[in-house]
Amino acid sequence: MNANNVLQASIFIVVLLAAAVPVASYLGAVMDGSSRVVRFGAPLERLLYRIAGVDPSAEMGWKHYAIATVAFNVLGVGFLYVLLRVQGWLPGNPQQFGAMSVDSAFNTAVSFVTNTNWQDYTPEQTVGYLTQMLGLTVQNFLSAASAIVVVMALIRGFARHTAQTIGNFWVDITRVTLYVLIPMAAVVAALLMSQGVIQNFKAYQDVPTLQTTTYAAPKLDAQGNPVKDAKGNPATVDTQVKTQTLAMGPVASQEAIKMLGTNGGGFFNGNSAHPYENPTPFSNFVQIFSILIIPAALTLVFGRVIGDRRQGVAVLAAMTIAFGVCVFGEMSAEQSGNPAFAALHIDQSANALQPGGNAEGKETRFGIAQSGIFTVATTAASCGAVVNTHDSLTPIGGLYPMLLMQLGEVIFGGVGSGMYGMLVFALLAVFVAGLMIGRTPEYVGKKIEAYEMKMVSIVVLLTPLLVLVGTSIAVLSDAGKAGIANPGAHGFSEILYAFSSAANNNGSAFAGLSVNTPFYNWLTAIAMWFGRFGTIVPVLAIAGSLAAKKRIGVTGGTLPTHGPLFVVLLLGTVLLVGALTYVPALALGPGVEHLIMMGAH
Repeated sequence: MNANNVLQASIFIVVLLAAAVPVASYLGAVMDGSSRVVRFGAPLERLLYRIAGVDPSAEMGWKHYAIATVAFNVLGVGFLYVLLRVQGWLPGNPQQFGAMSVDSAFNTAVSFVTNTNWQDYTPEQTVGYLTQMLGLTVQNFLSAASAIVVVMALIRGFARHTAQTIGNFWVDITRVTLYVLIPMAAVVAALLMSQGVIQNFKAYQDVPTLQTTTYAAPKLDAQGNPVKDAKGNPATVDTQVKTQTLAMGPVASQEAIKMLGTNGGGFFNGNSAHPYENPTPFSNFVQIFSILIIPAALTLVFGRVIGDRRQGVAVLAAMTIAFGVCVFGEMSAEQSGNPAFAALHIDQSANALQPGGNAEGKETRFGIAQSGIFTVATTAASCGAVVNTHDSLTPIGGLYPMLLMQLGEVIFGGVGSGMYGMLVFALLAVFVAGLMIGRTPEYVGKKIEAYEMKMVSIVVLLTPLLVLVGTSIAVLSDAGKAGIANPGAHGFSEILYAFSSAANNNGSAFAGLSVNTPFYNWLTAIAMWFGRFGTIVPVLAIAGSLAAKKRIGVTGGTLPTHGPLFVVLLLGTVLLVGALTYVPALALGPGVEHLIMMGAH
């Protein structure tokens, strides 16, 4: 760790927090209909509702809202699956890519609909432009919008009293998409294009290279048949390759929403380390900023809607503290490098940007500091975009992103999902505090009773169940072990990371694990689907239950939930749940690997 690393991380956090205030004001105004933008777009809104047969004035109870949410996304899976299976017959496919296999298409469809964007294929060699735009990019918008409307429904549950409704799903998702995600994505896409991110529909380009490659190719006669030499062996001829094929495509538009929607699927296999996706340090900053700005703003929207801005600030403070600790821990681990190399006097740095640190797998244009911030941001939020190879992180450097996912993606988290996940932990925190002082727990004026805690238990325990059971099945089965490229503790970490990423809807990978097989495609698809909607339904149930309750006044025995004590209690609850569920698995993976590294093996 050095002063430059600290300065870069500090500047990023300050800019993020400053920008969250106006974005929160705009988000809140859009969702309650008071924004001038909403009034300006009202004719278009009414037209869309008329076409869809939706009554925008009719609100929904939580069950109706949950059915609409799940059904809408089931249709999304079906549409995207069909698109991936028939893309070989569709236009907008200049490279003539064929259909995905059944298991890969299903996995990809579930992945993009659940906001996971787990990719077990090479995008620029698999998916055509029409499929990218009409299928993947559309789901980037809709999956992000689905999570934002769920957290807005939960916030209404806290804000309302003796109410039987929590909003209208169709109105909410229309407004979030039209007035929030599309305009913000347009701005970010323009910024990225200004930095050199490509946006076109050209066929792939064959361009001259600076160096030529010579190889021995079979010699053929005029009819194309192999020629043999005097000894009867196949004859060869030296051939020089003087061109390289460069993939093209509408990259900036997908890059913008992949970040803003915390989706994470890359247009290229190199993801955000690819120069066509992320060409400059400024574009890198814009991408990291885009990942976290909406999750940060939603904390302040919470305070605004319930009428106590301090509550939103407290949640934001908890997230920021945890994020800062992880950023500095990540950069410190990577800056320290591998002592086994240091003992041999081997310089691990790639250039002056990262002297003495672990440069393996890093994008040398950005250095360790930006790679560390990006790694933490993409796994603190359920984004999954990567700017460096997580498989090449030091054991402790790899532990941070893994643990951030396992905590439920609540340290900022995905758009919407991070906030409703943190509010669930807030309910758990006040419940534990209520048990300690012998009082009925309450949070922002609502009593937390048995029904809410049952739903909280489902949300908190479901993803660890999916992660740990999935990992166990993989390490116990031949099909699961067949994909491991690295033996021992690191191989276990690769599998644990894969299921942590899938069940928590992150989408990043440790790499080194071959997952494009029927075994992993079906198993991770199950983890992604239930990790997403198995938590959304009980969250909406909590929203409905809270909305029906009366708001109670503050008394002398009420636990303040807007001060430093509550921030510590909330962070402690999040860490306690993570420790109880994942420490044994983390000890077998990154823990053992770190001890091996420190022993210079």
